Amino acid sequence: MTKERIWKITKLFLKIAFTSISLYLVFSKVSLGDLKEAFIDSDPIFFIIAFCIFASSQFLASTRLNNFFQSIGLYLSNLYNFKLYLLGMFYNLFLPGGIGGDGYKIYFLRRKSGIKGRRLLTAVFFDRLSGVWALALIISILIIFIPQIQIPHGLPLAIFLAGTVFYFLIIRYFFKEYSRNFFKAHFKAIVVQSLQVIAVIFLLYALKFNGKFSPYLLMFLASSLVAIFPFTVGGLGAREVVFLYGAEYFQLDSHLAVLISLLFYFISALLSLGGTYFIFRPQSLDELKLPNPEKDNIEEIEDIIKREN
Repeated sequence: MTKERIWKITKLFLKIAFTSISLYLVFSKVSLGDLKEAFIDSDPIFFIIAFCIFASSQFLASTRLNNFFQSIGLYLSNLYNFKLYLLGMFYNLFLPGGIGGDGYKIYFLRRKSGIKGRRLLTAVFFDRLSGVWALALIISILIIFIPQIQIPHGLPLAIFLAGTVFYFLIIRYFFKEYSRNFFKAHFKAIVVQSLQVIAVIFLLYALKFNGKFSPYLLMFLASSLVAIFPFTVGGLGAREVVFLYGAEYFQLDSHLAVLISLLFYFISALLSLGGTYFIFRPQSLDELKLPNPEKDNIEEIEDIIKREN
């Protein structure tokens, strides 16, 4: 067995272990019975609205990624790109091993377009970075409405604005081609994160919560930052830990906080299942042959991406 194979197996094991430990920690402090009761008493109409809003955010997020692709001369229709985006979501959430959804998108777009994998990878990276930027902006604003956080309210915004200027200059002078749609993509990033915040608000409505939303929204945004790091299975476990300890810090209902996190994961997983359609119906992607995680040579795909990097 090669070293790379051993590392892949070890990485997958660590992801599953970290997720399992995180969930054990969470459920050792909250009651499954209370979670079940809160879910049963909820309003399903608001769940449906939350799902629709989240789905809209993901479609817009796919067009944001498409803006970065357009910057390097790759022109895909928004519908075609959304199909690939759903497929990537499915791989990221349900197939935590291998190279993940972004790796598959880079591999197939490289084969289809002839654009170097390094350029595609950089486009995907800046797409992710724009999402982090938008998260930081909304967090900086939310802090103003949470008096429990004992820091000057203007400080996060000041740091954010200084970081934004530095961030833009770096892209403008060192990654010029990716800056062509900078403002359009980052405006979309703000809308995407805002829609997800609204989806969480509707989840709170579904659970018949009528208190102050801002601490829960801050916990959600913080958990979204944590979920970006690839040490869990689709962010499961890490989000719940953030909500659990955030609820303790703000002296909120920990059961409600954890349930919000689990429900958001559920609607993410539900939308991601749409990606399976394009595995079984490859003709839906213009006859493009889709990867089969059981049959495809994953090592070959990884080697191609590494060579391009």
